[in-house]
Amino acid sequence: MGTPEFAVESLKALVESGENVVAVITAPDKPAGRGQKIQQSAVKQYALSRNIPVLQPEKLKNKDFLDELKSYKADLQVVVAFRMLPEAVWNMPALGTINVHASLLPQYRGAAPINHAIINGETETGVTTFLLQHEIDTGNILLAEKVKIEESDNAGVLHDKLMSAGARTLLKTIEGLKQNTLQPIPQADISTDQLKHAPKIFKDDCLIDWDNSTARIYNKIRGLSPYPTAFTHLGGKVLKIFETEKENVGHDMKPGTYQTDGKTYLKFATRDGYLRLLSVQIEGKKKIDIVEFLRGYRFD
Repeated sequence: MGTPEFAVESLKALVESGENVVAVITAPDKPAGRGQKIQQSAVKQYALSRNIPVLQPEKLKNKDFLDELKSYKADLQVVVAFRMLPEAVWNMPALGTINVHASLLPQYRGAAPINHAIINGETETGVTTFLLQHEIDTGNILLAEKVKIEESDNAGVLHDKLMSAGARTLLKTIEGLKQNTLQPIPQADISTDQLKHAPKIFKDDCLIDWDNSTARIYNKIRGLSPYPTAFTHLGGKVLKIFETEKENVGHDMKPGTYQTDGKTYLKFATRDGYLRLLSVQIEGKKKIDIVEFLRGYRFD
């Protein structure tokens, strides 16, 4: 059960390791892009390429869907980047349902663990497999793998690292379940000083507050890059910022004001330094590097 590219790597690993994937459940096809053409999910596209039956229920409590799901007599269900399941679904197989989550649980439960880990300046995260239960992302842990976050990593880079780690950990988890060597660990038994959460990110969350420290804004920008992307305003238009470079130097400028030579650099003042913009996208245009942007932009 999964929808985006992140889930494909785990599905592919299952198929290529010889596991008998009897069916795939994914989101219904929907219009996307400027042309609003009907688009299949990444998981569906892969499943069809391997002739795996695909189920696309609008509602997971629908009786026809539940009957069809039951007909496959699956021993185990695997969830990777899907939606919340009703108990009638996750409790159906004999071995239950396991989820691959892109954090080291119980930290960063929620919809956007990759983004929030970087935004918060973490130097380490990982993937966790766990058994589904009623409360989201709270089930007993089966396995986990740590993944280092480099200071230059953005959400896209970390996404790919965790995508690969998730597939590896899933295969180890399934092997452990087969051999009966895994001891599920309640998340309440894992000591943590403070739980950090990873709620869904909305547009308002992406607006940059320049009255923060250079490091904090730098982490926010890379934590939201390449999607959904941090932004500020320039000349009355939205300016998305994908990549920056820190300048930790003192100044007496008001945070949010900028300096530029109009040719090679554009940098915004923060509370304690500057962030030099490296790649941006002004409203209505494509993403470009800063030199190309300055070549075509006219400042007020």
